[in-house]
Amino acid sequence: MNVLILGATGMLGYSLFSNLADNSALNVTGTVRSLTGKAAFFAQYQKHLLQGIDVTDIASLEEAIVTTKPEVVINCIGLIKQHDIAKQHVAAIEINALLPHQLAALCDQYGARLIHFSTDCVFDGKQGMYQEADLPTATDLYGKSKCLGEVNYGRHLTLRTSIIGHELDSAVSLVDWFLSQSGTVNGFSKAVFSGVPTCYIAKLLADNILNKPEICGLYHLSVEPINKHSLISLVADIYGKEIEINESTQLVIDRSLDSSRLRQALDLTVPSWRELIEFMHNDYLTRYVQCKN
Repeated sequence: MNVLILGATGMLGYSLFSNLADNSALNVTGTVRSLTGKAAFFAQYQKHLLQGIDVTDIASLEEAIVTTKPEVVINCIGLIKQHDIAKQHVAAIEINALLPHQLAALCDQYGARLIHFSTDCVFDGKQGMYQEADLPTATDLYGKSKCLGEVNYGRHLTLRTSIIGHELDSAVSLVDWFLSQSGTVNGFSKAVFSGVPTCYIAKLLADNILNKPEICGLYHLSVEPINKHSLISLVADIYGKEIEINESTQLVIDRSLDSSRLRQALDLTVPSWRELIEFMHNDYLTRYVQCKN
């Protein structure tokens, strides 16, 4: 199966790209704009790369699709909440809201299936265990732009989820931020999360989703809810991070997603959080440590 991954240098994109490229059953190509500062991560994947692909140039994306003839296009391009550019209206709307639908149109034109990722941030976090039928309640630009970008039609699939994992050259996401800290940090025991390690998403795609075109529309992808204090405590334990974690109840939010529809459709039993963090740690040792040091 030919698979094209758009945005292979991002946290989600690199994890999906590197894991799926290692799968002998798949012929994987990843697009990147530039490898500046990140080349070490791609040393063994050069033949799988299309470089100089600019997401603001739809013609270059079309050329990538024409060149690689994918059966599945996986869109890992998106502006994340932690970066200031996600607060700029034009950029957020172009990348998070408009681009996924442009990609869906290209996929329709060339006979491919689009797999796109949305976010639990389409909800305000006042309720928790949100289902696909629940009306999105985000009030901020990021959440609203991601909601507008959900492709829930045709043969295409949007997985609404939240992710943890490792970045290539920054430390703004939860796990890398936590691992970069020393002394004492706060762990929010009233902040509930049901997201998924990026490497587990790669496994799920390879084992359960890429070969099931009938899985289309909008689905929630989640595991069992966990609070952020328990989550980073587990990361500290498994990664051998010596740090003091103060339990804080200041932040109260629950954006957990109910993924019973997807679990039923795939006959899926999700791993425990300890198993997930151990899986992520093994992936970290395999794909990231040598390249970061």
